[in-house]
Amino acid sequence: MRESRKLKKLQRQMDQCTNYEEWRQLAQDHDELSGQKRWREVDQSSQYDYSQIRLRLDRLRSLRSRHDYQGLLFTLNEGIHGNMGGMGRSSLYRRAKFGTKRLIEQYIDEIDDSLRLLAELPAEDISAQDKMDFFYRANICFGRSALMLSGGGVLGFYHMGVVKTLLEQNLLPRVVSGSSAGSIVAGVLGTHTEQELEHFYDPANVHFEAEREASVFSRMFFGSNPQIDVGDLEGIIARLVPDMTFQEAYEKTGRQISITVAPAEPHQRSRLLNAITSPNVYIRSAVMASCAVPGVFPPVMLMAKNVHGEAQPYLPTRKWVDGSIADDLPAKRLSRLYSTNHYIVSMVNPIATPFLSNDKERGRLSAALGSLGIGVGREVLNFYRGIAQKQGDNWPRFNMLLNGIHALMDQEYSGDINIVPSFGWYNPAKILSHLSEKELVDLMEGGEHSAFPAVESMRLCTKISRTMEEILHRFEYGDLKPDESDYHRPRASRRRPPPTRADREAMRIAAAQPSSKLEKPKKAKAKAKAKPKAKAKSKASRGRSAKKTAAPKATKTPGRTRAQQAA
Repeated sequence: MRESRKLKKLQRQMDQCTNYEEWRQLAQDHDELSGQKRWREVDQSSQYDYSQIRLRLDRLRSLRSRHDYQGLLFTLNEGIHGNMGGMGRSSLYRRAKFGTKRLIEQYIDEIDDSLRLLAELPAEDISAQDKMDFFYRANICFGRSALMLSGGGVLGFYHMGVVKTLLEQNLLPRVVSGSSAGSIVAGVLGTHTEQELEHFYDPANVHFEAEREASVFSRMFFGSNPQIDVGDLEGIIARLVPDMTFQEAYEKTGRQISITVAPAEPHQRSRLLNAITSPNVYIRSAVMASCAVPGVFPPVMLMAKNVHGEAQPYLPTRKWVDGSIADDLPAKRLSRLYSTNHYIVSMVNPIATPFLSNDKERGRLSAALGSLGIGVGREVLNFYRGIAQKQGDNWPRFNMLLNGIHALMDQEYSGDINIVPSFGWYNPAKILSHLSEKELVDLMEGGEHSAFPAVESMRLCTKISRTMEEILHRFEYGDLKPDESDYHRPRASRRRPPPTRADREAMRIAAAQPSSKLEKPKKAKAKAKAKPKAKAKSKASRGRSAKKTAAPKATKTPGRTRAQQAA
């Protein structure tokens, strides 16, 4: 009974703490008191293949201790992926408040140390070609992580708190997607460097911006005709997102942001706008289109930069609306474009939040009922959709409404790690209504706090991919870049992101350095040619002195044995 009260007290303290370091200490105390710390120390569990993980861990440790680098490379070549033996299962990271099985943590640390060791080895141990082949292949095999920000009206301020926590912990993925309200945050991330974001998240600036946005929202959603206030939304986006294209933003920050938009006309497909699919499209217009809620804001025409650097309509015959209608979380498209296979989801969409949980696993019964309800809803929508389609043009608005609802119901709203607000149900009227300054700041702080339980899971699940990204960047533009004559570019490198402005500058500096290195061998050769006689003379003098010192030894008679000489 006393233990239960202590656990509840610790949980209340965790809910009220304001920074991650404080939360982490409380979470560790909670695990120790609840017995979850003992669960972490024990390898055995039915949720993963602990024997396989232990065997591979012992093998890697043995190879490193014996300095068997070729064997280490061969063992790692057998396969590096995030779900080895089921260790990537989400339930393993939900049981304890902090961390997971110690065996899994040790295995991830050992892989990380082994990768760094192989990267630093000289060419005599492992050639540059073998290193490049291995790291490019392993990078594709393991994959990358992506952050997906859902739509949710003014609840998008929640995403800003989540991003703040990830930035502070150096866990923000370089691949970010956003829909509707999430597109605003994605646009901010893609167009601002880390130094600019630190200024952006200054408490004084946050309160000032929240006060300003709160007054804007009150004017936007309390007018007789909300569409005439579209200029207020444009003003918000113009203040937060600079006027630059996707390609320009990527070259500035190196972040690969994507924004989803849905077609306003029927028989069209949604688009995922980014530096690959639409490099010349202005991010500001893409964000405006993704935030154009049907019935609230008019459809938006995208703008792009032409060959002369002038703004012009992008696909001028088409207009676009809220991206969350068609593809709130574009996981499949991100996987195809960026080789992502691990997804961190910040979810504030009221359609999905009741069915997700970020800190505890749903019961089997509730999960089954939720899946059954979604399945029944889809079948009912398909029935009425079929009737509406038979009527053809007689029911155009009803047909478009059913298509939109079906698109919303037919999406996947979860990822590998889900960050969800503490409130399960949120008043839909609040989503497009006035929020005070305090409510907006509370949303940001709520997002920041909701991300705390997921920090350690993200750190563990993304550690290997972050290490490989760092090593490959050093191979391509940094201190580990080998001579071009020592290797040829592997095919696996074709899926690597293109160089940014900073990367090109690093390559330019690196290309200028070998010229000075080439002059040194020439000078050395000239010096060697200038001093051949001196070297020969010194060798001759050494030979004469050696003969003089060796003269007494030459008195030995060749036929005598060693014993006779000793006598």
